[in-house]
Amino acid sequence: MSNLPQNYADANALIEALQPDQSVILNRPHAAERAARFFVEKFPGKSLYAVKANPSPGLLNCLWSAGIDHYDVASIAEVRLVADTLPEATLCFMHPVKTREAIKEAYFTHGVRVFSLDSIEELEKIQTATENATDLTLCVRIRVSSEYAELSLAAKFGAIADEITPLLQASRQVAETLGICFHVGSQAMTPHAFVQGLERVRAAIVDASVTIDIVDVGGGFPSVYPDMAPPPLEDYFTIIDRTFESLPISYSAELWCEPGRALCAEYNSLIVRVEKRRGDELYINDGAYGALFDAAHIGWRFPVRAFTSLDMEFADFAFFGPTCDDIDYMTGPFPLPSTIKAGDYIEIGMIGAYGAAMRTSFNGFGESECHDVSDEPMSSLYDGKSRTDWLPDNVVSISR
Repeated sequence: MSNLPQNYADANALIEALQPDQSVILNRPHAAERAARFFVEKFPGKSLYAVKANPSPGLLNCLWSAGIDHYDVASIAEVRLVADTLPEATLCFMHPVKTREAIKEAYFTHGVRVFSLDSIEELEKIQTATENATDLTLCVRIRVSSEYAELSLAAKFGAIADEITPLLQASRQVAETLGICFHVGSQAMTPHAFVQGLERVRAAIVDASVTIDIVDVGGGFPSVYPDMAPPPLEDYFTIIDRTFESLPISYSAELWCEPGRALCAEYNSLIVRVEKRRGDELYINDGAYGALFDAAHIGWRFPVRAFTSLDMEFADFAFFGPTCDDIDYMTGPFPLPSTIKAGDYIEIGMIGAYGAAMRTSFNGFGESECHDVSDEPMSSLYDGKSRTDWLPDNVVSISR
């Protein structure tokens, strides 16, 4: 195989040209740029890309070229990466628990002024590390429910009820700009998740009696996967905007969001080769320690298609990855032609979020070439074919 990235029409063209013996990551820059333009043009506020979802420099440049100029970074390594890749970008350090060293470097070396926190201890840490800076934007993260999300983010971070008021009041004394942020969990399947979070914000503002300059609804915007077809993103935006406008905030307050999956899921797919078949189990050359971590560890189902004979009968398969571990197993089910065999190739779609980003070199595996393709991703929320049976008025703001 060639070591130089090339452009191909689609996965089939790459397979015919290269006959790869290792897994291959396919990039679709046009899909990432389309997703970014969608958020830039339609979200009623500022969109920060959550870098953790996929930190590929190529992707970062795609998003930048499409108008994303703010980036949610969660570690000093991500700060350095984005600062080096996009020197003019605005970096927002949104991990609520950071080291003093990371805060200091971010502030003094990389010009970071936006920090998230969820405790008085973190506030004091930020003050100390920045030498009591007076130009800080502080976003207090509050805990909200993840009941409408496929993956919960409700246990680890976020100030709880009796902590919110003193934390907001103390942060207001320090911050030049004060925000409230939350995260409804990953792959939120209804806009109601954000309404619920914003109602928590309403209660927090009233209880603390502070002026809020930013309301950040975080991430959780969904993508399309098998058996997971969310409402159109426009409906999320409409309901978020309606509820935001009803909050007790000034006319100049800003609305932010932090999409990760929604911006990058369609950017990558994966080509794997079947090395062995054992009944309804296929041994493939990528897996739990590679780009298919989510498929193995949380049972995430990705769309699949095979490049084999035109067999119209399909069967459900599970995958074993290439390492020696039994946990390198993806139960699926993944529907593929019933005659699939060793030597056939499979494309696994929608791995741009947390797929390529979580690869390891365990057991000597993990090497993958990357090439660009120009066809459409296997699923898309941005191709004009999203659900039409959803009505925005199905979800309304609720008062507490």
